[in-house]
Amino acid sequence: MAMSTGGGGTGLTNEINVTPMIDVLLVLLIIFMMIIPMSRKAIDLNLPDPTPQPEQSGPPPPQIVLEVLPAGVFKVNTLPVAKADLPNKLKEIYTGRPEKVIFVKGAEKGITYGDVIWAIDVARGAGVKVIGVPPKEVQ
Repeated sequence: MAMSTGGGGTGLTNEINVTPMIDVLLVLLIIFMMIIPMSRKAIDLNLPDPTPQPEQSGPPPPQIVLEVLPAGVFKVNTLPVAKADLPNKLKEIYTGRPEKVIFVKGAEKGITYGDVIWAIDVARGAGVKVIGVPPKEVQ
């Protein structure tokens, strides 16, 4: 920043005033520091272990599969359950289980997205910690 004191026979100075440019850069820095943490969105994923451990010898834990069918019918491991009885049935299954894992299958024609979401909500209400959705079978 050059200043002349107004004395003598000096003429114009050819120096750039960088103060406004620094002010603009500081304002931009503050804006970016506030926007970047707010723009981060994350999805929690459970990825498989890249170095799997050897399988333990013993019976595998039984898996619970909840199938969503048309007309408000659900199947828990191929046993039909009415929509009104599903919350009680899932609570009964998961009260003594150490592993709270369920697979929700809803890939048939004629079911609505709302029925699948309702089944997932009921499973959460029954104490399920991990909900898996198997991929659609290729026909």
